Amino acid sequence: MALLVRIERLGNKLPHPFWLFGVLSVLLALVSWALSAAGASAPNPTTGKTVTVRSLVSGDGLRMVIDDAVTNYATFPPLGTILVVMLGVAVADRSGMLPAMLRGAVARVPARWLTFTLAFTAMVAHVASDAAYVVLVPLGALAFRAVGRSPMLGAVVAFVSVSAGYDASPLVTPTDAVLAGLTTAAAQTVDPDHVVNPLSNYFFSIGSSLVLAVVITVVTEKVIARRVAAMPEEEEPDAPQTAAAPGDSLTLGADERRGLRHAGWAVLAYVAVIVAAMIPGSSPLRGEGGSVVQSPVLTGIAVVLAVAFLIAGAVYGRAVGTVRGGRDIPDHMAKGLREMAPILVLFFAISQFLAYFKWTGVGEVMAIRGADLLKSAGITGPWAFLGILLVCTVINLLVTSGSAQWALVGPVFVPMFMLLDIPPEVTQAVYRIADSCTNAATPMSAYFVMTLGVVQRYRRSAGIGTLLSLTLPLCLTMLAAWTLLFYAWWALGIPLGPGVPVR
Repeated sequence: MALLVRIERLGNKLPHPFWLFGVLSVLLALVSWALSAAGASAPNPTTGKTVTVRSLVSGDGLRMVIDDAVTNYATFPPLGTILVVMLGVAVADRSGMLPAMLRGAVARVPARWLTFTLAFTAMVAHVASDAAYVVLVPLGALAFRAVGRSPMLGAVVAFVSVSAGYDASPLVTPTDAVLAGLTTAAAQTVDPDHVVNPLSNYFFSIGSSLVLAVVITVVTEKVIARRVAAMPEEEEPDAPQTAAAPGDSLTLGADERRGLRHAGWAVLAYVAVIVAAMIPGSSPLRGEGGSVVQSPVLTGIAVVLAVAFLIAGAVYGRAVGTVRGGRDIPDHMAKGLREMAPILVLFFAISQFLAYFKWTGVGEVMAIRGADLLKSAGITGPWAFLGILLVCTVINLLVTSGSAQWALVGPVFVPMFMLLDIPPEVTQAVYRIADSCTNAATPMSAYFVMTLGVVQRYRRSAGIGTLLSLTLPLCLTMLAAWTLLFYAWWALGIPLGPGVPVR
């Protein structure tokens, strides 16, 4: 507990990520000035050109900072992708389809399957981004209580499944789009033509979601449930006995069930139309030479996903009355994008920092020298992967924003590993593990505090230590299992995604 208290105090001293990247930009300016004065350079083995560090504290640097600020933000790879995807997700969420789908997934499940069902539903719920916490954590408590089990245990299972498994899902999520954009920006410092798409880790993500759901189920039943049962008995507070708020019930109404059926058929029809259109070898939806992997459907997956969510949300909304006319759809989109405002503000600071990092050449020189050091030390892929895991897992205890952390370390790790012949998609897959598993083990997460509030509804005496004692075993086991899964995936040479070899 002493270590956790120190981590909490240290993390509380960190500024908001926006200001953190502002401070990092200032430090980068000083570092680039010192390295430029020292004549720092390195030969790029990919292009054959020598990369020389340029000082941000110079006339050219100042002009770049001012002239390119708008361009840096407007062309930031994750920006357009995440906004387009969220236009569709916002309609699906605001119409009530996503919450109803999640509630329906855990309703009428036999008690013996409830833990696995809740865990896997949380993996699916990652498509709703942070809304998954708000919906599933209290519903997890209600679901466990409905079958006569500890509601506190249900809240913990839902929280850990959403947070510690955040970067794993059987569906393509907005996080996939953000990570792909950041990885693309980092990779293009070495190869300007390299593009990482949101499906680059899709196969690995599907496998991870299944394995993690099983791990959560086993550890919960064998360890956490016994830990909860061993806690001293305590009279349950009266608050949860009051009437449930709208949407808190697990039971779906007739309109909701009909809406989900209609939405499901609509999405199936949409997918069928796309597949049928891609069958002809000369189809415009195929890529060069009739390629499916490089087709507009996959390279433009953000648009395809946005339309799928839009169709599902609109059809569901018409069935239940949350979408009554054409005006409601853009209204839902606008409300959904308003919730994106904090991310858009953070993206401005990140986009400027990454542009400075690329312009100065500091990241490229560090990557080249780091790759040379690893080669001379004989450090190969498996050991290099372990290094990323350890570094990012520790950072994740303090910087809980996955996009902020990847924007910080990606520009170094991605180019460095590319120079070791490790594809950016592989580096990103390793990062997913480190970015997820400790999310449920740090009080720095706002959702850790939210979950503690839910737990305290059922156990007044519960504190940070109580919740940590229940999440830590799950987090550490998930970290070990997920890491072993990656190494097995890598050793067997299984593709990470469509057309993405692991080596």
